[in-house]
Amino acid sequence: MKLLLTSAGIKNASIHDALLELLPKPVAECNALCIPTAGYGHPMGSPAGAWRFVTGKASTPMCELGWKSMGLLELTALPSIAKERWTSWVQQADVLLVNGGDALYLCHWMRQSGLADLLASLPDMVWVGLSAGSMAMTPRVGDDFVETKPPITGDDLGLGIVDFSIFPHLDYPDFPENTMACAEKWAARLGCPAYAIDDETAIMVADGSVEVISEGHWKFFPR
Repeated sequence: MKLLLTSAGIKNASIHDALLELLPKPVAECNALCIPTAGYGHPMGSPAGAWRFVTGKASTPMCELGWKSMGLLELTALPSIAKERWTSWVQQADVLLVNGGDALYLCHWMRQSGLADLLASLPDMVWVGLSAGSMAMTPRVGDDFVETKPPITGDDLGLGIVDFSIFPHLDYPDFPENTMACAEKWAARLGCPAYAIDDETAIMVADGSVEVISEGHWKFFPR
């Protein structure tokens, strides 16, 4: 699986170019599934927020990029559907567009639904994460990003598909707690490498390599 881990979607030309590099064919020929699940788990999430993401009316460009087809995959529904039915939907997609919200809620439903296990069998799949949709791929989200307490998973562990953690929305004006000083304290408690990234930054992971794509600012914190 190939990953484009963003803070706020495809916000600039550099991140868009990285997406094109990961995709197997042009956007207009790719089948996409969007996953809004994480938004429902966040205390500030709402049906309106999910609708904006799915319809491309949010300020985090992902679903509105001109995909050949767009489907909606709601993970909380999958346990009630025959597995062979929904797995075929995922296998036929070229890219998964994963909304932000509560990263641990997303991790829980990825495990419960079976999607987390399925991803290992999809080497050509492109996962495009937005905030929590990116953090879910990491070893830990850190206590600062446990949105619902006690957390649904009982800990702060992500799926561990990458070996670094992510502090998104660095220095975002509406989040006064997302300063570089706060990111440094967050990283010091993790015990793993980490990146703090702003909304103009993404991390591309493909073929064992990790590359930061940025028109903004970011910082790497070694273990």
